[in-house]
Amino acid sequence: MDIAQIVGLALITTILLLIIRQEKPVMAVLLTVVCAVVIFTLMMEKLVSVINVMKELVARAEVNYFFFSTILKIIGVAYLADFTAAICQDAGEGAIAKKVEFAAKVIVVVLAIPIMVAILESLMELMPG
Repeated sequence: MDIAQIVGLALITTILLLIIRQEKPVMAVLLTVVCAVVIFTLMMEKLVSVINVMKELVARAEVNYFFFSTILKIIGVAYLADFTAAICQDAGEGAIAKKVEFAAKVIVVVLAIPIMVAILESLMELMPG
């Protein structure tokens, strides 16, 4: 019951944060970061198993692995940026959170360029002329 562990951890952390935040706001931020890292660590095993299943499906379908790996990178950037931005927001640093989100969007566009080029090349091959 992974979700039960996560919910329990989140509820306990939230209660502790309500108590600690008034007296020691720095400790509250630290506790938030620790909770986030623990949850992220708990989910890593699940993410690895999902990626392994997807790799096998790509191999069976004989799809170009380059596209699959690029899409995985894009998903990874999106998840990590969202996770980091949420931590920054929790720490009261909304401006930094926005910069992280902006950087992630730029990185996603850069990663997507080879896929867009391949799609355009394929379309150009299909067009007569």
